[in-house]
Amino acid sequence: MTDLTVRARGLRKRYDDVVAINGLDLDIVQGEVFALLGPNGAGKSTTVEIFEGYRKRDAGEVRVLGTDPAVADRAWRARIGIVPQSSRDSAESTVREIVRHFAGFYPNPHDPEEVIEQTGLLEKADTRLHALSGGQRRRVDVALGIVGRPDLVFLDEPTTGFDPEARRQFWTLVRGLSRDGTTIMLTTHYLEEAEALADRVGVIARGQLRAVAPPASLGGRDRATARVTWTGPDGPRSVETRTPTQTVAEISALFGGEIPGLTVSRPTLEDIYLTMIRDAQ
Repeated sequence: MTDLTVRARGLRKRYDDVVAINGLDLDIVQGEVFALLGPNGAGKSTTVEIFEGYRKRDAGEVRVLGTDPAVADRAWRARIGIVPQSSRDSAESTVREIVRHFAGFYPNPHDPEEVIEQTGLLEKADTRLHALSGGQRRRVDVALGIVGRPDLVFLDEPTTGFDPEARRQFWTLVRGLSRDGTTIMLTTHYLEEAEALADRVGVIARGQLRAVAPPASLGGRDRATARVTWTGPDGPRSVETRTPTQTVAEISALFGGEIPGLTVSRPTLEDIYLTMIRDAQ
């Protein structure tokens, strides 16, 4: 935990009588993909906006890339990339024009043509933004967020409107950024996206982080009871067990080999997440 990109201690924010963030502590390591999960109104957007330097906190300590975002300068802003939930800008510009334009804001940007290709927009490079589909327009948002070669990228619901193939292409892009040392903070309602991309996930509810862990072990998921299901002579059968491998071996012996209709399942990330959210109500 030596190379921290984000560090927050005792973070608090309220709007009149509504407490949006209530004593949040969080560390995000350089090169990590961190997914912040939570229902609407849980405090996700407020937390991210404070980290981005667009909203003032009421209390607590925050350091992003070693700087307090509340007093950060232009050089600091050049080191972060932001993909907001939605944007409406320069509708008459072409994809190539807008990506090149944004690249000019940064001291050491990526090659705009490479970014256009990475985000799957090569065939639409000379198309005006207003003529793009919703998913294609979202890819432009991503291109603008990464063209500056940022050290930290905030992705807010980045794959909304993507078809399954485009979503997986985007996942490949995010993994590549992380391998190159870029830190990613992701907010998403797609739990499979968080599981596919995140090194760790944090669940926020009522302004508090309820848990932070790798997706596979969040909420004790890796230690949870497994359900083994199969088809017996009298129909479907199932059993709850903490030793699924042993259970499957025992059932296999009864069948002399292959087990009809065999499935082994543990709670999904969505199961754990929904339980945490319900418990926080």
